[in-house]
Amino acid sequence: MVNDSIDEALSPLQFPTDYPIKVVGRSERSLRMRIDGVFEAHVSDLDPARISERASGAGNFTAITYTIVAQSRTQVTALVAELAATEGVLMVI
Repeated sequence: MVNDSIDEALSPLQFPTDYPIKVVGRSERSLRMRIDGVFEAHVSDLDPARISERASGAGNFTAITYTIVAQSRTQVTALVAELAATEGVLMVI
């Protein structure tokens, strides 16, 4: 396992930092609830005012952008991994 402090020192990002994460999934009622749950597990100060949601033109897909205050690269990596494994999520950017 890589030492987190060394990993952070090599990162071009300085933490804490604003960090946008876009999640794209198939439009369904429970998608937002599942994704919100993942964010709430990883981000202690999730601000609803910094979340935007947009449906695709045909309404088949939904893109939700969360701008979080990332505390570390480790936090972001764990969050993205769990989002990618979440039912209904097609892409995490």
